[in-house]
Amino acid sequence: MRDRRAARIGCTTAALLALSACGGGRDYRPVSDVPVRIGPPYAVRGTTYTPAADAAYDRVGYATWYGPESGNQTANGEKFRPDGITAAHTTLPLPSYVEVTALDTGRRIVVRVNDRGPFAGGRIIDLSRGAAEQLGVKAQGVAPVRVRVIEPSEKDRERLREGKPARDLPPVSGRELETLQARLAAGR
Repeated sequence: MRDRRAARIGCTTAALLALSACGGGRDYRPVSDVPVRIGPPYAVRGTTYTPAADAAYDRVGYATWYGPESGNQTANGEKFRPDGITAAHTTLPLPSYVEVTALDTGRRIVVRVNDRGPFAGGRIIDLSRGAAEQLGVKAQGVAPVRVRVIEPSEKDRERLREGKPARDLPPVSGRELETLQARLAAGR
């Protein structure tokens, strides 16, 4: 009887220890839009990045996507959710909201930036797996995109904070898509 009780207590203790390890011992910041964090300059692989607010940010370049292999915690302290509609950017405030347009199709989505990266030349944003799937670029790995800062509605912000997509946006017009593709080709 005593041996069974001791074994049960031992199993219970082991299970509790195993479950407590699942959290990784990290204190995650709640998903929130406040405070907005800009942060000091930082260096990665010999390149210095200077975070700054830029309401006029509008760039073309390349997007990549990242999944659970990136780690558990985002740069602003939130728990990383690979299926959420989030992204990493080297300098925009955390969080920021951007509209990402796939330059192959004209498809557009709204994404919440809550992490830092990408740290590879020519890439301007790292999308979460969920964002890459929603934009339709996951299979490509690297895709030409336009990224511009926006101020979405509170309803869209709320949905993105919950890990859900914002409202659907119509694709850009054929003419605008041609202009964006020309900007990319010209390196602007």
